[in-house]
Parts: sequence; C-alpha cells; structure tokens
Amino acid sequence: METATFGSGCFWCTEAVFQELNGVKSVISGYSGGHVENPSYRQVTTGRTGHAEVVQIEFDPHVITYEEILEVFFETHDPTTPNRQGNDVGPQYRSIILYHGDEQREIAERVKAKLDKAGKWKRSIVTEIVPFEVFYPAEDYHQDYYRSNPSDGYCRYVIRPKLDKFEKVFKLKLSK
Repeated sequence: METATFGSGCFWCTEAVFQELNGVKSVISGYSGGHVENPSYRQVTTGRTGHAEVVQIEFDPHVITYEEILEVFFETHDPTTPNRQGNDVGPQYRSIILYHGDEQREIAERVKAKLDKAGKWKRSIVTEIVPFEVFYPAEDYHQDYYRSNPSDGYCRYVIRPKLDKFEKVFKLKLSK
C-alpha cells in the first residue's frame, strides 16, 4: 500500500471522489501543510493556520498508480485558482500535493508540467507541490461526509454534480 495526500478545495468533495476509485483502500479527511499542531476545523477555517483541507489516500499501486491518482486529482478541481475552489475561498482551499518521497515529487512535477504545457486550462496551474510533513485527521463528523449525508444541500448541489462528472470521465476506474 502507498499513501497520497492532496488538497483540492473542500475535503468533503475530494473524499467523495477518491472513495469511488478501484484500488483506493481508505480516504481520510484532514489538515496538512501548515504550522499549527493538531488544528481544529474552526482554526483551519480562519485561514491563519497555514493548513489546507486535504485527504490522505491509502491505495494499492498494483491496481491504481500514483500517476492515475494525480490524473483524477487534476481533473476533478480547478488547479489554476489560488486559494479558491468555487465558492470556497481562503488558503485552506488551495490546490496542493504533499508528496511522500522523491518518486512522488518527480511524478507530480512531471504531470503538472505536462498538463500546463498542453494548455488544458486557460490559466497556468498554481498547484503547490511540497514535501509531506504531518497529517491531522479532521473531526469525526467530517469523515465519510457525503456517504453519511447524501441528502444534505451541499451534498446534493455541490458534491453530487461533481461525482456525476467524475463518474462519466473515469467510469473504467470506479470500484463499483
């Protein structure tokens, strides 16, 4: 098993997407990339802890590669908007890859450069690629948020449409 850590906006959306992938064994929402130890959601939402909302993904590289996980990461959010995803604004919603080792760093840099060169987006990719240091799991009520609250307004109007788009693009990689 390997670990990947990403931030691409609200962790509820990111978690819901990666939970659908074949080869992904677990997805935990949390915080990383900042300077405050054991931050709370309330602290992170101030934007002053330096942390981003992230997910930590445990995956089987024999089923899905890190590069394929990066493909999903870049396809399911806008990596060109600094400190913002949709209506979520602040440094806690930044696009960030926290790599676990030189191989992940090299792959992330290569994929980012390839996508930037291809001009997939009108603006340049601003995704940070930084070394992983520490991960703090979010509070229990944030875990499995979409699966636990599918009728919640945010889930119906933000997460579900994102999942619908994701499922069409990545149907061959889904665990269902």
